Amino acid sequence: MPMKRNHYTDDQEQFRDTFRRFLAREVIPHSPRFLEQGMIDRDVYRRAGEGGFLCYWVDPAYGGLGLTDFRYDQIMYEEVAKSHETGLWMGALNRNSPPYIAKYGSEAQKHHFLPKLVSGEMICAIAMTEPDAGSDIAGFKTHARPLGDGRWLLNGQKTYISYGLTAELFVVAAKTDPANPRQLGLFLVEKGMSGFRPGRKLEKLGFLTQDTSELFFDNVELSPLHVIGDPTRGFDYMRGGLAEERITTAAQSLPNAQEAIRLAVDFTMGRKAFGTRIADFQNTKFKLAELRTEVDCAQAFLDHCVDLFNAGELDPATAAACKLKCSEVQARAVDESLQLHGSAGFMREYPICRLYADARISRIFAGTSEVMKIVIAKDMLG
Repeated sequence: MPMKRNHYTDDQEQFRDTFRRFLAREVIPHSPRFLEQGMIDRDVYRRAGEGGFLCYWVDPAYGGLGLTDFRYDQIMYEEVAKSHETGLWMGALNRNSPPYIAKYGSEAQKHHFLPKLVSGEMICAIAMTEPDAGSDIAGFKTHARPLGDGRWLLNGQKTYISYGLTAELFVVAAKTDPANPRQLGLFLVEKGMSGFRPGRKLEKLGFLTQDTSELFFDNVELSPLHVIGDPTRGFDYMRGGLAEERITTAAQSLPNAQEAIRLAVDFTMGRKAFGTRIADFQNTKFKLAELRTEVDCAQAFLDHCVDLFNAGELDPATAAACKLKCSEVQARAVDESLQLHGSAGFMREYPICRLYADARISRIFAGTSEVMKIVIAKDMLG
């Protein structure tokens, strides 16, 4: 059994029950079809908005519930992991891009876009990565030039964009000064704008029910409503959101490690080899004990970091350490758990197979494990 946690309030546990019923009604029964079509039905997100599960932290003045406690997100990640429908990526829907509008947007932008994100009328995706540039923003080629009167002209290409086909709104990072490779602006691009089009649906190792695509911008004219804050300070805005992005990734990674252990326990207790339950072999006991200990330690660290985030005290290095630890623990947990399944673990009919494939991206997005180590070491050594 996982360790006892005194982390959630009674109200939050009631929220868990409500979200669990939403998954049981709207998501889990349809998971085979979602897998076949390669994405979750768009209406599921609208119903998630109706249930209060999207951007719940938005101020009531803009249609939200004003619940700023990150633990509500944490609960949803835990329940999604148990459902095995990881294509319902609540972290991306709630935390990757909408905060840029809430933190740095104008009043006009907040009133125009945030209610639609809360209701599920719009899904907002983030568009940073390019074919030749990921973490290195100096390598970005997408650029915007001013047209006067607060208007901008956007050109370029993005790739590996989660919800690239489903989303109606995109936060796009683009260079705004050819002479300064690190000067960026953040721009809002809506589906249907002239010159903007999504590309092909990209085939991935995991997250098979969450669409990912390329995006193309060919002389997309943007009004002042589509420029976030100061178009010279996009890099600062992105850097300011790193702690939130990384605690989000950590909080999504660890529940899948917990679920992998549960699957391994169930399988080894029910399967025999050489006339003996697999669970009764010493190797199995040792492997499971190691995983339980490692995941519980990571859980305590994660819960502490969530408390720090809620208090506005989570620094970038600690967030990087949490993301590093939780994603690496997830990788070991799914790998060892699949191994304990034997050949069955390699079959897609067993949930551990999908958990294994889905886990691989956790050590890459929101900054690779190697980048996390650089951030942590820089904080230590200066």
